[in-house]
Amino acid sequence: MKNGFSKWVNNKLVPPVLKFVNFKAIRALKDGILYTLPLLMIGSLFTLIANFPWAPVTNFLTVNGWMDPLNQINGATFSIIAIIAVLGVSYQYAKIENVEPLGAAVIALSSFLVLTKSTAVTANGKFTVANVIPKDWTSGQGMIAAIIVGLLVGWAYSAMIKHHWTIKMPDAVPSGVSNSFAALIPAAVIISVTFAVYALIHFVWNTTFIEGVYKIIQTPLQGMTDSVWGVMAYCFIATFFWWFGVHGGTIVTSIFYPILLANLTSNQKLLDAGKALTIGNGAHVFTDQFTAILINMTGTGATIGLVIYMFFFAKSQQTKQLGKLAIIPTIFNINEPVIYGTPIVMNPFLFIPFVLTPLVIGLLDYGLMTAGVLPLFSGVQVPWTTPAIISGFILGGWRLALAQAVNIVISCLIYFPFIRKVDNLNYEKEQAAKSKN
Repeated sequence: MKNGFSKWVNNKLVPPVLKFVNFKAIRALKDGILYTLPLLMIGSLFTLIANFPWAPVTNFLTVNGWMDPLNQINGATFSIIAIIAVLGVSYQYAKIENVEPLGAAVIALSSFLVLTKSTAVTANGKFTVANVIPKDWTSGQGMIAAIIVGLLVGWAYSAMIKHHWTIKMPDAVPSGVSNSFAALIPAAVIISVTFAVYALIHFVWNTTFIEGVYKIIQTPLQGMTDSVWGVMAYCFIATFFWWFGVHGGTIVTSIFYPILLANLTSNQKLLDAGKALTIGNGAHVFTDQFTAILINMTGTGATIGLVIYMFFFAKSQQTKQLGKLAIIPTIFNINEPVIYGTPIVMNPFLFIPFVLTPLVIGLLDYGLMTAGVLPLFSGVQVPWTTPAIISGFILGGWRLALAQAVNIVISCLIYFPFIRKVDNLNYEKEQAAKSKN
């Protein structure tokens, strides 16, 4: 039965998933969106300082005028991630197509700005300011539109270059100049099409492409993922495919990451507007931090309970030795040694705890956040290698640190019976080998 199921998964389910992951568009999305990470990490650091969880520090910063410089960092990091996304996605698409990628990125940025409104209303609502780029649409709200523009421009630019819709310069001309002229015709075509799209949407619907995508596509997607079903889907997809040796993290990142990032920036925008971070105000529970420090705490599958048993309670030398090797990486959220060394991959004894543990943790913490017991996440992020308890305290104070401690206990309770079975089998094999020798 097991071999038949494994064969069905490997022959019927895994190939189309791998084909999906290796689509040019998915690869460009996955790699291009990662360019936002350095800005988010640096922005998180300054946001944490500006919102330091100790009143004397924030009072000092406010009285001495430091809040404005700190908020400048926020505006130059969180508030421009859609711009970085459109640059990164188009660049990576062209790179995958083996054409000069910088031209695609520049044209994609120009197209994105053409499709974005160039006016903003003042805070009191009385005046409209022209010739500006509203950061509302260059932040998380413009993320899905940025991805669409990046992919379409990357594809169109690459196709025109490959079909030689270019101005060919003599070989003696420097490559920088030659590349600029090569991009001239694709730029003219793409920006002209972008102009036509902007004009059509402006005259017919009196809005912009970016705003339309946000209302019609992004808002429903954020609502669908920020739910119990979204949490369940994330947990199951990641662990199910990892168990078969396919990198589940790559799959869920391709599907969920842009939306989780948009949820994160939406939460930070609420705080920047002086509003409380509550569901009633439109805040989101399911964000990138939710997956990083709760669902994926100590690695995919929340395997800390498995490693604790190996390190402290294992009888077999094989299991005990692996526990010693894996304990330090696991503390820093790296659990590939456990996934491949135990192994968890294709191990029928460990399939249930591997899938069940993050699912239980995710649903419990989602419920606690929805009920207001645990705080929601702001835009602050920590490096993914930050150990549990510490990451929780930084992002949510003692309540999230305590939640992570409870999650560790849950991981132990679920994993212990299953890893004990594996350990006993290993021990019996070792004893049998000793007796034979």
